[in-house]
Amino acid sequence: MKLNRTLLACTLALAALNPALAQTTEGHPDWPGAGQLFAGTCYQPVDRSLEQVRRDVALMKQSGFKVVRMGDLSWDYFEPAEGKFEFKHFDAVMNEMQAAGIRVILDIPGLPAPMWLHQKYPGVDIVNQAGTRLAPAERYMDNIGDPDYRRLAVRMADTLTKRYAKHPALLAVGYDNEIGNGFMSYSEADRKRFVQWLKKRYGSVEALNKAWATQRWSRRVGNWDEVRLPYADGPGPAERYLDLRRFWSDLTIATLDDLEAVRRRNTPGKPVLSNYWDWSGRKGFDFLGSYRRHTTFGAMGFYAGDAVGGGWEATLIKGGMTTPTWFNEFAAGGGGSYGSRGWSRMWAHFVLLMGGQAALAWTFNSHLGGEEQALMGLIDHDDRPSWKLGEWARIAADYAKLEKRGFPRSVEPKVAIAYSFENTAAYSANGPSNTSRQYLKTPYLKQALGAFEPLLKDNVDVAVIKLSYEDLSRYRLIIVPGLYLLDEASTEALRRFVADGGTAIMTAQSAKVNDNNQWHATPLPGGLTDVFGLRTNEFYDAAGTFKIGDEEVKGTIEHFEVLEPSTAEVLSHFSDLDGRPPALTVNRFGKGRAYYLATPAQPQIMRPLLRQLYASVGIEPGPKTPDGVFARAVSGRVLYVNTNNAPVDIAIDGAMQGVLGGQHWDKTLSLEARGVELLEQRN
Repeated sequence: MKLNRTLLACTLALAALNPALAQTTEGHPDWPGAGQLFAGTCYQPVDRSLEQVRRDVALMKQSGFKVVRMGDLSWDYFEPAEGKFEFKHFDAVMNEMQAAGIRVILDIPGLPAPMWLHQKYPGVDIVNQAGTRLAPAERYMDNIGDPDYRRLAVRMADTLTKRYAKHPALLAVGYDNEIGNGFMSYSEADRKRFVQWLKKRYGSVEALNKAWATQRWSRRVGNWDEVRLPYADGPGPAERYLDLRRFWSDLTIATLDDLEAVRRRNTPGKPVLSNYWDWSGRKGFDFLGSYRRHTTFGAMGFYAGDAVGGGWEATLIKGGMTTPTWFNEFAAGGGGSYGSRGWSRMWAHFVLLMGGQAALAWTFNSHLGGEEQALMGLIDHDDRPSWKLGEWARIAADYAKLEKRGFPRSVEPKVAIAYSFENTAAYSANGPSNTSRQYLKTPYLKQALGAFEPLLKDNVDVAVIKLSYEDLSRYRLIIVPGLYLLDEASTEALRRFVADGGTAIMTAQSAKVNDNNQWHATPLPGGLTDVFGLRTNEFYDAAGTFKIGDEEVKGTIEHFEVLEPSTAEVLSHFSDLDGRPPALTVNRFGKGRAYYLATPAQPQIMRPLLRQLYASVGIEPGPKTPDGVFARAVSGRVLYVNTNNAPVDIAIDGAMQGVLGGQHWDKTLSLEARGVELLEQRN
């Protein structure tokens, strides 16, 4: 223990000097690290009697659960009136968990704020863009930029973490369930905070006018008092909309910084396991550009509808972290939690392929009232165990078998997909509803998934990263799929990556606007024409046919860019478009290669291109699997997950033993619908 404490002190000291080390978790005495998997549940004891709690905990223990997540969404349970804290009931719950050997993720309940806080401090109320003050009618209708909110949220966090810092059941701390969701606010106080943010960013009204292109259409700002909050729900110039999203992102990160300071002070030996929602359409925030400041494990709520979408979100929340990922909300029985047998078990193994370490069912008890009455949990409304509890007990048993066999798996991807929170905002203003052009009808996420899908189906590990925030030397191939806004720092990072020997693929609609969301006045792609050995300005609404190697491909998105190569070699031409313009080029730059694809990224186009590049960039695809089946090799074994709603036969090498099912397989593995299996060599 003395060694652990010394290591912890060194880790925290280094982290204070270098935020990039903040995610290091080996210094935590209770780090849930290598060789451990966790199955558990989210638990909200706010309306459970102590007798009911004891029955619940007994069922959790019987099911093999190792961990629960508690505290979220419960501010007024702990603080029913300002400054009046009540912990007697939760003390008893924590003690019951400890007696059962179940560890606790304590989620700081900064959202939603209690009604008493809204009543006394109306600045916490949301004001909509029409100027109407809104009552907190649903979760997350709290203005997190309000000083009273921030002050009282910090006090709540400080009081709670001090109370349970030394409790033996405490495993980790989380912040503000689903932070990133919520609402922007338009009060006069918000406007003034926005102005202060702009002053810090731009320094002068003259610089602001340039950044916002106010010379266009009589929108010049004469002084700071003339600045208004841009509308999130249009209309509004693109530059201002982007800054609005940046402003609220920075406020969210500042809230996380507040809470992280409390954790470092009160529970420095406990890692952070927050349930982030950085891609929420309401606000979102720049998680991939800030996570080293406030987290040690990527963590999220997992409600997959399909493998590509679920895999993307699981990869997005991991970023460039080397620590395993926690899925600390997990739909208990299906996409809507109404009942799909085998659904949870299938996805609980799928996330292990992505580097996951834990799956926690949402939720243990079905809610009798509130906003999720029909989102059924592991215990039915009449307090009887559902069939779902049995399925989660099976997940716990599976995890117990797997954790000694190379899990959680270490994920060290050599392929990265470039992502930026700012880019998702850059696409939104003045379109696509306000334009008929296809150019703005293919937003970044659609292209990102088009690049991600073939990699996922080839069972290749991928990182989703912000280019300017990571050490790009870890990767051999970086894909820039329709990154409309490629900021200056990311542009330079990509340039260095290629010059140093990396391979990059850029697709149509990339690098068109600068940091202020204004089109580059220089040849496109902005700042990278020499790297890609071409320029592109024109684009047309048409989908053409071309070849990648010997395979003929055609997109279904009617858009292509006219490429004007200089030093780039044309690898393929459109065969059915006037003039047979270039479809794919490659340029040697420094020690590396830069490919430019004249079409948006789509799976049927990216798949043959990637497969052609794997060998040359030193990337080996994973096990070959039928469509809808995913697999990874782990410590000489292979984990297979069938996401199909029908049985599938999979070709395997020789005779193998099933770890989970106990069956012997020779040359063919037969998986039932939503079936999973870990194969190893027979003894």
